[in-house]
Amino acid sequence: MKSEKSRQLYREAIDLMPGGVSSPVRAFKPHPIYVAKAKGSRIYDVDGNEFIDYCMAFGALILGHANEEVKEEIKKKIEEGWIYGTPIELEVEYAKLIRKHFPSMEMLRFVNTGSEATMSALRVARGFTGKEKIVKIEGSFHGSHEAVLVKAGSGATTFGIPNSAGVPTDFVKNTLQVPYNDTETLSEVLEKNKDVSAVIMEPVMANASLITPKEDYLKEVRKITNENDVLLIFDEIITGFRLAMGGAQEFYGVKADITTLGKIAGGGFPIGIYGGRREIMELVAPSGNVYQAGTFSGNPISLLAGYATVKILEREKVVEKTSKKAEELFKALKDQGVESAQISSMFCVYFGEIPRNYSEALRLNKDAFMRFFWRLLEKGIYFPPSQFEVCFMSHAHSKEDVAKTIDAIIDAYDKSRNER
Repeated sequence: MKSEKSRQLYREAIDLMPGGVSSPVRAFKPHPIYVAKAKGSRIYDVDGNEFIDYCMAFGALILGHANEEVKEEIKKKIEEGWIYGTPIELEVEYAKLIRKHFPSMEMLRFVNTGSEATMSALRVARGFTGKEKIVKIEGSFHGSHEAVLVKAGSGATTFGIPNSAGVPTDFVKNTLQVPYNDTETLSEVLEKNKDVSAVIMEPVMANASLITPKEDYLKEVRKITNENDVLLIFDEIITGFRLAMGGAQEFYGVKADITTLGKIAGGGFPIGIYGGRREIMELVAPSGNVYQAGTFSGNPISLLAGYATVKILEREKVVEKTSKKAEELFKALKDQGVESAQISSMFCVYFGEIPRNYSEALRLNKDAFMRFFWRLLEKGIYFPPSQFEVCFMSHAHSKEDVAKTIDAIIDAYDKSRNER
């Protein structure tokens, strides 16, 4: 695999940007690859290498790269201008489309990133309840704002820094933590702390490897939060429009008080969305006294890309089709003894036992995974560069892509697991 140009770019980048990257999990040793273009299921780097991509912008691209229909819609909109600083008709149409699939989001607000969505969701939860504490699940990642940078997943886990320097103690003193798949501890924490405003959680953990809920776990969480008069926030930035059109709430039959969306909802452009029960969301300014604002919120290009993507998902039954492809891959890997898991179009290969919570995820073999990652690169397969990230199947992946990937994984897995 050629890598001279990527290697040279990285040498320059580390002098210009912290770690040479704009987001931590993109960095890996000895250097990341620099992508020049992408189309369908493929990415192409600056050295001319071609890869079948299962990162898919960390889950944002369920249709694959540079979908033609979405692209044409964006090209038309660009001719009309790309930001106005005013309300636009598409805000109304897209909000109605989101509420159709997420009926728990009776009112919603468009923002710019997932981090902004979860930060705002916690603020409105505190404003509504008048309580300051929150509970998060160990290893869940809800963005890079202060209140949730405690035992965070994603890059924080990859680099062994689950707590961030620069965060004052006072910012996290009101953040309590409980393990995933553990309703007993959640009950105890809420019973002892009557000043908890909300529990925020990924319904399916996807930032500490792929960790799925035990049977009825989410329904029990919903019951416990109701009994303790605590709001339930589902961070569906990854699971929204992926597990089902209505996300984990539809998939598991559990309704949240507040929901955050992102990734797929932006069709490949920056977006965040938070919404919930009307009585809660009516507190957001200008209708209420919970302040949140943003110059780029409701950006026409992001809204159009997201709206077009969701309409395609509806028309083409993409969720069902991508799930079937991921299931075929998973079954083939399982038959060959590859430790793996799959839910809908998300899947993960593990070096160690499949975890049920964050503590167990930390026991996974990160070094073996990175050997595996590089072997896959040599075979033209691109996975997210961390044992703690999840792979994503897209509508653009072909049967041939899947067959090639299965062969590559089986070959690379045993070699990477057994190497010392």
